[in-house]
Amino acid sequence: MAAEEKYDLIIVGAGPGGYVAAVRAARLGLKTACIEKESRPGGVCLNVGCIPSKALLDSSELFHLARDAFAEHGIKTGKLELDLPAMMARKEKVVSDLTDNVRKLLDGHQVALIHGAARLQGIHEVVVTPQAKGEKPRVLKADKILLATGSTPTRVPGLEFDGTQIVSSTEALGFDAVPKRLGIVGGGYIGLELGSVWRRLGAEVTVIEMLPKIAGLLDGQVGRQLDRILRRQGFEIRTGTRVTGAEVKGKNKAVHVGVETDGRQESLQFDRLLVAVGRRPLTQGLGLEETGIEVDEKTGHVKVDAVLRTSVPSIYAIGDLVPGPMLAHKASAEGIAAVEHMAGRAGEVNYDTIPAVIYTAPEVATVGLTEEQCKARGIPYCVGSYPFSGAGRARCMGQTEGFVKLIAHAKTDRILGVHIIGARAADMIAECVLAMEFAACSEDLARTVHGHPTFAEALQEAAMAVRQCAIHAS
Repeated sequence: MAAEEKYDLIIVGAGPGGYVAAVRAARLGLKTACIEKESRPGGVCLNVGCIPSKALLDSSELFHLARDAFAEHGIKTGKLELDLPAMMARKEKVVSDLTDNVRKLLDGHQVALIHGAARLQGIHEVVVTPQAKGEKPRVLKADKILLATGSTPTRVPGLEFDGTQIVSSTEALGFDAVPKRLGIVGGGYIGLELGSVWRRLGAEVTVIEMLPKIAGLLDGQVGRQLDRILRRQGFEIRTGTRVTGAEVKGKNKAVHVGVETDGRQESLQFDRLLVAVGRRPLTQGLGLEETGIEVDEKTGHVKVDAVLRTSVPSIYAIGDLVPGPMLAHKASAEGIAAVEHMAGRAGEVNYDTIPAVIYTAPEVATVGLTEEQCKARGIPYCVGSYPFSGAGRARCMGQTEGFVKLIAHAKTDRILGVHIIGARAADMIAECVLAMEFAACSEDLARTVHGHPTFAEALQEAAMAVRQCAIHAS
């Protein structure tokens, strides 16, 4: 083996958690190495997740608007054609540009980006096996190690991925043709977003969800509205339905899927089947057991304390490896917090104010408690809501679907949660997160002057509506 290399911090994984942590560590004066097994940094998010999916969502939305909405604005397009290879090439360029930026960011902060598969060898040592043949393993030592390897699609018995007909989200981002019939197992944000892409481009999309509703973690009122909107867009949504198996048959390689609803069994047929039932922490090959790091046997999550330390004090873990929502921005926040703690600072993550977004059309954005959670916890609350149909800017843009829902404590008026379904919800939620981070009341938002005409005025109106409830509640 090569000579040992010594660092203050070794980070395993160059995704949104790992590379953000590496930059913060470098700025705090720590000599840092970041190990990435893939050829490009950025992790799942930049390469086969958040970024490519949003690129396709935007491109497919423009295609949909040109086909179905431009005429309403007095824009005539003539014969419209889809150039799927060009759309895919644009997606790839977006990904390539961003991963190049990450590489430059790490280089600019003197972070050593090392490519290869990492395995823990003791509590201060990592062995890196290069992907290229002929290269010798490298031994890296550090005072601290941060694990940020992300997650992988959950595999379901009877629905094994074959990479072409039965696929994960990775392959669904790169179909070479629009499937006539696309089946999606799982009604979470991944399935709904990718279903939106291919539905807009002409596919018949069927979502099969075992639970009683899609996007089950959403506020109930918002989830019901999303279900109605997607059905109007042409989605077939089968809730309360269990998939019993899938088989590829015939010359056309159709996917025959067995399903069961209320005891009634039937067979559905699709050109492609996307299995998107969730993701699991990616810990295989890391050497956790040999190092003594405790893992939750049921979920596969690495157990950590309040400052993201594992059961081995010199090793930390963040992002999809640890409990909580599997979101890129959550991983980034944890990466910064973990590194700051290593450097003797007070790093922390407020898990009560982590936003989540579903990039359907319209978008769904949420932060804090849902109405159902308030009821379950016995919290006295008031609700204010306002439809986008009442917002002038939404009317001008023809984006009037959806509403803003704000939940506040009935006695203190402190904002408990905000749930938005509508155009630009993903951007609007940031104001809500900031308000909750500073323990704002609904009255604070109601008295904050918002520009006119804007979508954000609907948030102000919803906050004003909460005040009416609070007056009566008192």
